[in-house]
Amino acid sequence: MRYDLVIFDNDGVLVDSEPISNTLLAAYLTELGHPTTYEDSLRDYMGAAMHRVHDTVAERTGQRLPEDFDEVFHQRVFAAFERELEPVAGATQVLEKLTADGVAYCVASSGSHERIRVGHRKTGLDRFFGAGRVFSSQDVGRGKPAPDLFLHAAESMGVPPERCVVVEDSPLGVRAANAAGMDVYGFTAMTPADRLTGATHLFSRMSELADLLI
Repeated sequence: MRYDLVIFDNDGVLVDSEPISNTLLAAYLTELGHPTTYEDSLRDYMGAAMHRVHDTVAERTGQRLPEDFDEVFHQRVFAAFERELEPVAGATQVLEKLTADGVAYCVASSGSHERIRVGHRKTGLDRFFGAGRVFSSQDVGRGKPAPDLFLHAAESMGVPPERCVVVEDSPLGVRAANAAGMDVYGFTAMTPADRLTGATHLFSRMSELADLLI
């Protein structure tokens, strides 16, 4: 099916940030007295907005994270991005092909606008995502798995949901795309295929995506 709009998740789909951010998140939560492994972080928080971290810790422990938790965490993440972040292998080529073919695309991420900008600038993907093509959970009231972010992106781009496809690598993102009434292609580079239940198609290498979108 030829879609009118391709909506990309950002972390783990366009930029290879999930190993960096989840390593740091697990370490910081453990430092604060909430023992968390890297695997725990991937399972519980991959694809989620920051409020999910706060809500989960509060539900499990009855304790609140420090008021400056987000600020400190993002400082650590952004510093690591500047040192280490790379684009996901094949992402640049997919974006170049969509541009050449005249297919509309955008990014809709649980991350903040600042996080998206920092990552895109470091990896050179900022040349693909100018004004009006970047959407964050900051723009809507609820993050994934609610459909709000994807519906907001589609409406802003002037495309009905049924003509959109979402590219996601997290269970929360797949659920959000399903709830939005959009097809979703599940990227299994980091997430086992059986955790992306509900995906329209599954693929393991970004180089495969261009053919799926024909």
